[in-house]
Amino acid sequence: MTAILIISGLALLFWGGENLVNGSVAIARKLDISPLLIGLVLVGFGTSTPELITCILAALDNKPGIAIGNVVGSNIANIFLILGSTALLVPLACDKTAFKKDGVFMVLATLAFLAVAFTGFISRPVGILFLAVLGGYIGYSVWLEKKGKVKTSDIGVPALEPEENGIAEVTVSEGFKNSFFYSTLQFVIGLFFVFLGARFLVDGSTTLAQSMGVSDTVIGLTIVAIGTSLPELVASLMAAFKKQGDMAYGNIIGSNIYNILSILGVTAVIHPIAIPPEILQLDIWVLLAATLGLMVVSATSWKIVRREGAFFLGAYIVYMGYLAYTSINQV
Repeated sequence: MTAILIISGLALLFWGGENLVNGSVAIARKLDISPLLIGLVLVGFGTSTPELITCILAALDNKPGIAIGNVVGSNIANIFLILGSTALLVPLACDKTAFKKDGVFMVLATLAFLAVAFTGFISRPVGILFLAVLGGYIGYSVWLEKKGKVKTSDIGVPALEPEENGIAEVTVSEGFKNSFFYSTLQFVIGLFFVFLGARFLVDGSTTLAQSMGVSDTVIGLTIVAIGTSLPELVASLMAAFKKQGDMAYGNIIGSNIYNILSILGVTAVIHPIAIPPEILQLDIWVLLAATLGLMVVSATSWKIVRREGAFFLGAYIVYMGYLAYTSINQV
């Protein structure tokens, strides 16, 4: 039964992720909104839904190790595993706008989480503050988009002209599949199956890990984090192969911001969270190193090439190996 849950989860994540990206890009182009902003807001939030549900349930079950470990582990996996794997297959362009505004904001959010973590507790007021800051960030992003300071043509995606100049070329087919309703339906269905697939995968993986006697924090940092990050992996790979590399980059940055401000914010408002002491010994520093490392790599040549992707992936393998080694010795 556990194996069926895991395999079904992977299949649903893959199919749902493809529809999620297809639908979001189509919606963006029909509304003349850049795929970068769609990746940052819609896809970033959508693919973070599994982490949100998992953290809320873990907090209510009084398992802070899974809740905090999920967020920390997911953000590490987003950079090292997902961007590393994606860049290893298809080198990714790093948009300067995403770097200057969203990347810097991601670093600030990570530093804010670091400061709060060392207090040992995320209270309701802190959760409300996180959500308020996120609301301001989204509002500012939308304002910039409307002011025309972030344009499709500026981020490596061809700007669209009116209908007579070829907008129909970006749609799947004529008729119903060319409609805004179909694109929205495709996005919603994709998001639903991403969520369902992640739920199956997390349930199956958690059951397997618990039967092996692994701690809640390690479960959160590894199996749950990787499982709930698979939507980001699928969405980023699909976007990269469709030559929407800026969307893959924006998706990861947006997801990491949402994981800290939205997921921890909502979870803390519902049920305040204690910070597991073991997280502060290594994992939170790995998160900070991954975040700063992404910024450095992005600014060097405004792209993440295969060599850098291999380095990210190698760093993640070493980190996972260390967690596995320490867990085995503690059993």
